[in-house]
Amino acid sequence: MMMQEKSDIIIRIDKKDIALDEKLSNFPNTPGVYQFKNINGKIIYVGKAKNLRNRVRQYFHKSRSLDAKTETLVSKVTDVEIIVTDSEVEALILEAVLIKKLKPRYNVFLRDDKSFPYIVITNEPYPRIFVTRRIIHDGSKYFGPYTDVKNLRSSLKMVREIFKVRSCNYHLDEESIRKRKYKICLDYHIKKCEGPCEGLVSQEHYLRMIKEVEQVLRGKTDSLISQLAQEMDEHSDALRFEAAAAVRDKITGLRNYSERQKIVDADLLDRDIFSVTFEDDDACGVIFKIRDGKMVGRQHYYLSGVEGKEEPEIVSQLVRSYYLEADYFPKEILLPCLFEDSDVIQDWLTSKRKEKVSIIVPKIGDKAKLMGMCKANARYLLDDLKVQKLKRGERLPKVLELLQKDLHLPNLPRRIECFDISNIQGADAVASLVVFEDGKPKKSDYRKFKIKTVEGPDDFASMKEVINRHYTKVVEENKPLPELIIVDGGKGQLSSAVEVITGLSKRISNPPDRRAGIEHPTRLNNGQASNDELKKISIIGLAKRLEEVHFPGVTDPQSIPKTSSSLKLLQRIRDEAHRFAVEYHRKLRTKRTLLTELDLIKGVGKKRSKELLEAFGSVQGVKFATSEQLVEIVGEKVAEKIKEYFQE
Repeated sequence: MMMQEKSDIIIRIDKKDIALDEKLSNFPNTPGVYQFKNINGKIIYVGKAKNLRNRVRQYFHKSRSLDAKTETLVSKVTDVEIIVTDSEVEALILEAVLIKKLKPRYNVFLRDDKSFPYIVITNEPYPRIFVTRRIIHDGSKYFGPYTDVKNLRSSLKMVREIFKVRSCNYHLDEESIRKRKYKICLDYHIKKCEGPCEGLVSQEHYLRMIKEVEQVLRGKTDSLISQLAQEMDEHSDALRFEAAAAVRDKITGLRNYSERQKIVDADLLDRDIFSVTFEDDDACGVIFKIRDGKMVGRQHYYLSGVEGKEEPEIVSQLVRSYYLEADYFPKEILLPCLFEDSDVIQDWLTSKRKEKVSIIVPKIGDKAKLMGMCKANARYLLDDLKVQKLKRGERLPKVLELLQKDLHLPNLPRRIECFDISNIQGADAVASLVVFEDGKPKKSDYRKFKIKTVEGPDDFASMKEVINRHYTKVVEENKPLPELIIVDGGKGQLSSAVEVITGLSKRISNPPDRRAGIEHPTRLNNGQASNDELKKISIIGLAKRLEEVHFPGVTDPQSIPKTSSSLKLLQRIRDEAHRFAVEYHRKLRTKRTLLTELDLIKGVGKKRSKELLEAFGSVQGVKFATSEQLVEIVGEKVAEKIKEYFQE
């Protein structure tokens, strides 16, 4: 962001070094953003302030009473970083950007909406219009997200019926049109497209039509109809009757589409209506889009981290996050309540619209009724979220309960992670990690590792390296930890895993933030930590020979009944880890073997090896190629050396 480039004044404090008042006195009386960090250096809260010194000092005044959640936050703060901005509006935008990017633990943030579809108008000389779930910042315009698929299909169908937008995937530019690189398709012959691929329509005319599509997708149908009616009259006066008839047909289609939209506001203004409802740590925010007095769309977002927050703070975060990505800003915004920085957001939106934007909290009348309808939608969607959560809990496989019972685990093993090592006499040593959630593989979390620090066939040291690398990263990035870790092997591999996890536990010295621990199925690790202090992770080793389970601190392995479905789940997870590791090992070994065989030939380097493999497909193909074929690729001298090598 440009404002981050300008606002590069960063100050850090550590409340263990000097008196807190002295540290805070170094802060400037200017607008900016502050970031609270815990003992591990992780950002746990982001806030903005009109006056950084006064705002941050408020958190640490002993006389100031704080709610329970804020007290917990302050107790974990060991470092504060500030970014000074030029204005309060810049601080507002930067705060929203950082919250979206970092998702700090103590901030309210919107859950990711990547699964929702958008209608995109591409940034091309002759733009295309289609549905996508992927946003690319290349100048294309996105409309949505559409949480109502019926509304999405209706909008897209209307565009296809009324406007002659091309549906092909050709990349059209002046050169391709001049060279007639592409041919017109069936759409042209059935009058669904005007043939831009062969230059049958000017770019100016096509882009003017795209502007009309943008107006419709923004809900400005009535305004567009008025413009088109004027255009139709101009064509008629100039005796261009065919052009006038085409515009007339477009107006008819738009009026039919407009009549299907419900008029909910007699003022015929553009408004966005916000409402939120929250319960426990979940919230749902709903936005009604009113354009020309008609409801043209509804969006909803789920928010996390709202426990202990008041409605104004939740509404503030919803409004900022929504307009950070919006491409249209209405004249009026209706909110259920005002919040601390309402005037700043109003100034920001006014600057974006380049016209006065009003923020209103309706109490009575039609606007209040619309707000009530919006609130009812938010309540319904949040209740639906709660029901879905309960259903997901009820659908947990019974085998997980059985596994918990058979292994005497303290927690239901909803997330299980399994490691396996693969090598041949230490060569091309690799490891795999597979993840199962609720009894099913989660392939997006699978990981593969090259062993970097271990020489020779040492599975114990390899296991130790891989587990240390993986869980150090997991702890640093605050990623989810498993309830159960499985290592493929016996006591040696298990001991390596236990040593690493124990070391991680000791390094995390702030008890409330501890992310890793180890617990024997029947007792805590060496009695060093209590249940409240450590997140308990159970670790087992699964030996292949007799399908025996090894536990930390237990000399003899234990067996699970052969007929138990929990053993079958363990076997499935272990076999999947083995398959994944062997597949990766084979890939590396094959790549190394192919290259080495050709590299042994004098005069054949990496470049020529690649050319030979591309030409003949394999080393065997090179071996049985004729001299004439080889000469064409590498020349006469090198071809003779290759033939001599394989003859020997």
